[in-house]
Amino acid sequence: MTVLRALEEGLGPMSLTQLAGASGMSASKAHRYLVSLGRVGLVAQSRSSGLYDMGPALRRLGMEALRRMDEVGLASEYLPGLRDRTGHAVNLAVWGDHGPVIVRWDYGSYALPITVRVGATLPLAGSSVGRVYLAHLPETLTGPVLRGEREAGVPNTASDAEIGRITAAVLRDGVALTTGGVIPGVTSVAAPVFAAGESLPLVVALALPARVATDEVLAAVTAELVETTAAMSAELGSSRPVARRSG
Repeated sequence: MTVLRALEEGLGPMSLTQLAGASGMSASKAHRYLVSLGRVGLVAQSRSSGLYDMGPALRRLGMEALRRMDEVGLASEYLPGLRDRTGHAVNLAVWGDHGPVIVRWDYGSYALPITVRVGATLPLAGSSVGRVYLAHLPETLTGPVLRGEREAGVPNTASDAEIGRITAAVLRDGVALTTGGVIPGVTSVAAPVFAAGESLPLVVALALPARVATDEVLAAVTAELVETTAAMSAELGSSRPVARRSG
């Protein structure tokens, strides 16, 4: 990270000597880091000048970060309205290195036992948000996270057979529903938000006390959620058809 930070602060291509000096290390040590970073595309060396600059993988990460920030900003504009129409807490999640990460939480009219802080990572099988990601992301992304959760003994981690049933239900219904998965006594329903192209989806979820989550209430809030996420997806350029929750 020291070498990458030096490249960032250098504001342009740099020589090995410049990078070593800016990183506070010897030229030989800096070169070893540069070779390793170059192998994964985080750093690139010009064939003509020999200078080092940010590599293609780092540029892609930067563009993805900017794209995702814009999507989160646009999606966030819909959350207060969804909260006001349902009266329940609303949260927004993105996919992070270790699973779904909460990036926004809008409190509702009902007090919850606890809330999930912004920046927290949610479990895959144990949360409604995680289940949406299980259904819509490839196993190459979700598999390592699931294995890590199992090795760490995360509660409510499902077997492979259960994962299959969970993903089938989410794809059929268009939403994921859990009770007590993350917060005891809280029911949560989540739906995906898609953008144009192959970008990773966002996920919006409603959280409400389980004691008020009757079939009638769940049907009403789910309809609001699906309508809202469909509008969000349309604004973000998605052409995917909207799945409706079956009776």
